[in-house]
Amino acid sequence: MLTVRAPAKVNLTLTVHGRRDDGYHDLTSLVVFAGVGDTLSLTPDAPFGLSITGPFGEGLGTGPDNLVLRAAERLYQHLGRPPRGHFALVKRLPVASGIGGGSADAAAALRLLAQVHDLSLADPALMAASRESGADVPVCLMARARIMSGIGDSLGPPLRLPKLFTVLVNPGLAVPTAAVFASLGLAHGQRHATTAASGASGAVASWHEDWPEDSRGMIASLQSGHGNDLEAPAIRTAPVIDTVLDALRATEGCRLARMSGSGATCFGLFDDCASSARAARQIGRSHPNWWVKPTVLR
Repeated sequence: MLTVRAPAKVNLTLTVHGRRDDGYHDLTSLVVFAGVGDTLSLTPDAPFGLSITGPFGEGLGTGPDNLVLRAAERLYQHLGRPPRGHFALVKRLPVASGIGGGSADAAAALRLLAQVHDLSLADPALMAASRESGADVPVCLMARARIMSGIGDSLGPPLRLPKLFTVLVNPGLAVPTAAVFASLGLAHGQRHATTAASGASGAVASWHEDWPEDSRGMIASLQSGHGNDLEAPAIRTAPVIDTVLDALRATEGCRLARMSGSGATCFGLFDDCASSARAARQIGRSHPNWWVKPTVLR
């Protein structure tokens, strides 16, 4: 049995440029990965299938629509082989939560199959399978900090960023990504007015060619840069996200609080691990039904 981690993806910034003629939205995002995530194992010489356990595994389907099996099937199609191998997923990340849990799981499946079939992560078949499996799967494949643009299909080079001490908080609400994008209200071919008005190009590298070497400098850069254009429409869809952000901002030492992806998970950034751990305990006591995790982003 082979086992890999599927770390949570966090969007430190997310700029929506507009809606394309095909209905998809063009965006630019600075993506990092957390020290928490799901775990995926593979027994290669077993019938093709998937089993799911873990705190967030209940009710998840194990059929062909699951992203793990979808990604595996796409890869085997490119390799010209029948799919084989049993996957076992330990689901620790909330579902539909804006931190790429399903995409991270699909990418983990591709990494496992790359080991089995001696493929590099840059193999054309592997990259094609990742793009066909979901918008966030390509950036999750190597799970390295980088700038992602387009519909997630254009990736910048890996970035060396300082460690960021954070608290991830999800209020236990699944927020459909499609509903959040729909709340933007953009017609096909329309540019996003907020982005145009702010002058934000969304090219994160344009406001930093050389990233700060320490966490405090990095947080200051994020404070002065563009935020998440999906935060306001997500709050309209799920007002509890605003409550989560207020809870993070109310903790001692929180330097910046934002929503990740299309929500509902939010993150708070702190100067050190002691501050983030203390904030996580405070929020956990006040909201015992929320998912609260202190971790490190990199």
